[in-house]
Amino acid sequence: MAKPFKTLRDKMKPEQRDAAEERAKKMLAEMPLQELRQARHLTQVTLARNLKVQQAAISKMENRTDMYISTLRNMIKAMGGDLEILAKFPDGCVRINQFEEIEENT
Repeated sequence: MAKPFKTLRDKMKPEQRDAAEERAKKMLAEMPLQELRQARHLTQVTLARNLKVQQAAISKMENRTDMYISTLRNMIKAMGGDLEILAKFPDGCVRINQFEEIEENT
């Protein structure tokens, strides 16, 4: 019979718990699109409906290693998020803003 995770965690040394928590945070901070969609509790069908495309298009997007920034931005927006692009350098990060949508003042 499976043991509850809390029981296993309580048996761990504090440094082991800290290390496990750091690994979990890193895993949640970095993930492929498919895992991100699943973590947001969205199906491919639901996301496809939000983007007004077929479910097969979502499958193809999730398996691509190269896509337009606008496609990625639309997919992230359909999941309820915003896309930011950062350039990381040894002396700091720079947020690249040239790919943001231009809002018209009307």
